[in-house]
Amino acid sequence: MTQPIKRALISVSDKTGVADFARRLNEIGVEILSTGGTADLIRKAGIPVVSISDYTGFPEMMDGRVKTLHPRVHGGILGRRSVPEHVRAMQEHGIQPIDMVVINLYPFEQTIARANCSLDDAVENIDIGGPAMVRSSAKNFEDVTVVVHPADYSVVLKEMSEHGGGVTRSTRLRLSRDAFAHTARYDSLISGYLTGHLEESSTLPPLFQVPWEKIQDLRYGENPHQAAAFYREPRPREGDIVSARQLQGKELSYNNIMDLNAAWELAVELEPGAAVIIKHTNPCGVAVGNRQLETFIRARETDPVSAFGGIIGFNQPVEGDTAEEILKNFVEAVVAPGFSPEAAERLASKKNIRLMEMPAVPGPRSSRDFDLKRVGGGLLVQTSDILGFDPGQLRVVTKKQPTQADLADLKFAWIVAKHVKSNAIIYARDRETVGIGAGQMSRVDSARIAVSKARKPLKGCMMASDAFFPFRDSVDEAAAGGIGAIIQPGGSIRDDEVIQAADEHGLAMVFTGIRHFRH
Repeated sequence: MTQPIKRALISVSDKTGVADFARRLNEIGVEILSTGGTADLIRKAGIPVVSISDYTGFPEMMDGRVKTLHPRVHGGILGRRSVPEHVRAMQEHGIQPIDMVVINLYPFEQTIARANCSLDDAVENIDIGGPAMVRSSAKNFEDVTVVVHPADYSVVLKEMSEHGGGVTRSTRLRLSRDAFAHTARYDSLISGYLTGHLEESSTLPPLFQVPWEKIQDLRYGENPHQAAAFYREPRPREGDIVSARQLQGKELSYNNIMDLNAAWELAVELEPGAAVIIKHTNPCGVAVGNRQLETFIRARETDPVSAFGGIIGFNQPVEGDTAEEILKNFVEAVVAPGFSPEAAERLASKKNIRLMEMPAVPGPRSSRDFDLKRVGGGLLVQTSDILGFDPGQLRVVTKKQPTQADLADLKFAWIVAKHVKSNAIIYARDRETVGIGAGQMSRVDSARIAVSKARKPLKGCMMASDAFFPFRDSVDEAAAGGIGAIIQPGGSIRDDEVIQAADEHGLAMVFTGIRHFRH
């Protein structure tokens, strides 16, 4: 059984639709209490409203910091109507029941998103009374309806019209859950912001709280028996995959999003003019060039079998002739900064192909970006692998020196290797992958797979390894194919043996000093 709502407290930062909501409540006969700017807005709309100061008999003070933190407010919200002692206390102290609380909080998130936001600005936009009222009403959901999202105004009004002016218990319970999630997200945003202002901000906090927000349910997870959804972190970069706009195609799946992210992350780390083909989050073909059509074909020729049904990424808008070439094979999706009118028209002939338009190429990540991986009973958190190719850190360790042309291809191969599952071996020439070996338990097996995948001679290719060589066997394997130079982190106890093998084969070898494991 529902009880009719007789009194509502409304105090919102996001005033979307609040005047119309208040008008409907007034028409139903609900008394409205309000504060500050919300009260002014409701009053200007010609709707009767009682200010909180008049209700409590106590003025707002300290720039509005103290206005709702009063027993007549919280007693009216928290008092349980079914408990005689609570009812007697409310009557004794002149506390009137507040049956609905409509609150959303100071715009902390919008404030800290401003480029010129200072710590003082941020602190001033930390709401205290709002979360207290939200939590009070959410706790007492048996008697109080709490609304924190404007999207729920219509839901509440519909229920009130159908249930004698009240809201059903199931809806009150759902709104209570949403309210606690709302304040939890708010507090974690504040905690994360303040962590960034600590001197030790590069360290991971003792409580890791990230307020993820669901943006869509997915058909299923990696497999049909797994449920899945897509969540957005607070303040994602404009060029992150979560900001992609789907122009056409079937609904995105869990695996689609994983592969789209892999394609885009690699494409934007390469020089302009890159074409990337991803299969099961691993690159199966990559190239960089000045003519997009030719570049895409070169990328696909690395492993045309694996490219079938893959995800394609470009770091420049897709051109019409490239789109025509894409249509010659089955592809799941294409991600790019844009599509020319000719490309969009041609790709529209295959309505199931998902076209994802990125609003921007993202800037570099920071040390405050984290990668997360769930394990049984816990969460592994690490800072993102933001290191790329730094020529200043390179160390030539062999008698033979790489040429400038070699270094350009070594850089290309090294960046690709960073995005391939360990153990990773890349053969590349003329900024084009020739062979890719991924995800093997031994590095020499990855080297052999990369050789077997190659559809062009390896002579003159550059070789990249995401981690050091524990033995010389991978170098011997690559040298037999005719490669010209190697880039790898170094750091093995057998580095001398590996360097000796390179010198014996007349190869140049460069150490980067960093590795790029990708499990």
